Amino acid sequence: MSTTKEMAEQLNELLEKNYDSEKGFKNAAEDVKNSRLKSYFEQKAQQRYDFGHELKSEIRNLGEDPDKGTSLKGDAHRAWMDLKTAFSSDNEEAVLEEAIRGEKVAVEDYNKIINNAELPPSTVNLLIKQRNAIERTLNEVKGLEEAFD
Repeated sequence: MSTTKEMAEQLNELLEKNYDSEKGFKNAAEDVKNSRLKSYFEQKAQQRYDFGHELKSEIRNLGEDPDKGTSLKGDAHRAWMDLKTAFSSDNEEAVLEEAIRGEKVAVEDYNKIINNAELPPSTVNLLIKQRNAIERTLNEVKGLEEAFD
């Protein structure tokens, strides 16, 4: 990246995706009946909310303004997730499958930005910390899906 503005744009993309993930996990918590899964998804929504605040701070440190809102793609994914669970006889498994899909995409998105060598080391460290947490969530959700099979 050649400018601070471009770096902030990349971080704003991640911020938007964290907004999407937060809302997706909130929707997932509403869609499942299992109380442990509901609590798990609520915790993950809070984690993404916290990630968003960390990213906002990083964007401001670059002298730019953070975006405020979800992406159209994220809105479409949540709508698909809601539709799929509405017609699924096994809501928990359907929600877990969508959570896995979303987490895989999130890891890919983080990796694309982390691999940019021009980001400040503090930003790279923050992104690696968040990506690693998302990878842990991905593995946890995979394990939960196997339990519901």
